[in-house]
Amino acid sequence: MAEVEQSGDQMKCRNTPQLETDRLILRKFQENDIEALYLLLKDEEVNIFLPWFPLKEIGEARAFFMANYAAEYEKQQAYAYAVCLKEDNYPIGYIKVGMEDGYDLGYGLRKEFWHQGIITEAGNALIEQVKREGIPYITATHDRNNPRSGGVMKQLGMKYQYSYEEQWQPKNVTVTFRMYQLNFDEDICMYKKYWDKYEVHFIEKDI
Repeated sequence: MAEVEQSGDQMKCRNTPQLETDRLILRKFQENDIEALYLLLKDEEVNIFLPWFPLKEIGEARAFFMANYAAEYEKQQAYAYAVCLKEDNYPIGYIKVGMEDGYDLGYGLRKEFWHQGIITEAGNALIEQVKREGIPYITATHDRNNPRSGGVMKQLGMKYQYSYEEQWQPKNVTVTFRMYQLNFDEDICMYKKYWDKYEVHFIEKDI
C-alpha cells in the first residue's frame, strides 16, 4: 500500500462549517465564548490528560482562544469546534482535527457532561465532515492511564495501531501513549511518525 503524502493544500474544503447532531451544535469558538473556554480549561480533573496546565485566570483563556482558535480560523482549512448543547448553544467542550500530516483528533469536555456520549456524538459528525471533504484518514492518541479516551476512539471506529513512550511537554512527565487510526481509503498505511520518532515503541495485545 502507498504511504500517505497528501497535504492539506491538495484538498479543497470549507473552513470550520457548522455541524449539528440530535443534541449538539458544533461551531467556531467566538470571542464571547472566553468564559466558557475558561470553565473548561481551568478544571484540574479535566486537564490531567490534556497537553497544557489548567488555566489560572480568565486572561489566559483569551490568550488561548487567540492562539488556538482565532489563528486557526485564519487558515484555509480548519476543523476546530466548540461543542455546544442545542438548548443554549453554550460551549461545554471542544473537538478538532488538526491539519498536520497526522490529522490528529483531539477533544475535551467539562466533567459534569461526562458519560453521556457527547464526544462520541460530536466525533461521528466531525468524522463524516472531514471524510466528505477529502481528509484521507485521522489519528488520535491517549494516555494509557486514560482508557476511557481509548473507548471513545473505538466507538468512533478507530483501530489501535501501537504504543510509544514520550517525555510529554510542557508537563515534563513520561507518558505511554496509545495511537489509533481510522482510514477513509483502503490504500492508506499506518501512520508511523510516533513509532519512528520515539525509541520506546511496542504493540500491546488485547487492546
